[in-house]
Amino acid sequence: MKCPFCGVTEDKVIDSRESKNGRVIRRRRLCRSCGRKYTTKETLVNLSIVVLKQDKNREPYDRTKLRRGIEIACNKRPISSDQIDRILGNIESEIQDLKAREVHSRTIGEFVIRQLRKVDDVAYVRFASVYRKYEDKEQFFKEIEQLKSDKKS
Repeated sequence: MKCPFCGVTEDKVIDSRESKNGRVIRRRRLCRSCGRKYTTKETLVNLSIVVLKQDKNREPYDRTKLRRGIEIACNKRPISSDQIDRILGNIESEIQDLKAREVHSRTIGEFVIRQLRKVDDVAYVRFASVYRKYEDKEQFFKEIEQLKSDKKS
């Protein structure tokens, strides 16, 4: 690992911890050259699944693309980058739990909606409005009314 401060590759791991149900390992490192500490995270890079799109095309799962969609929904909301990472981790866990090599984009979208609904109502409605392709304001208002009635229960 290259030190972000001095660029030297000689370091010492001083602490390791698992997080996100063992899917991420957080390591505290000490640079042997400049003596500064920094943190790295190791994650599983590849969910080797194919996403079946609505137009019948197939494409490899892309975490960056999914993150971008979630970030757009969360724009100017009190949702931290760590919370978005947790949402992504939860979604990827749900995808892996399916034990399928191919997953419909609709399924992934529903996972996102479920996670955002737990975190922030506005982000949830933003994502749902694009994902579910509301044709008019009545569909939008209906979604908000459903959200209100679910909150009362």
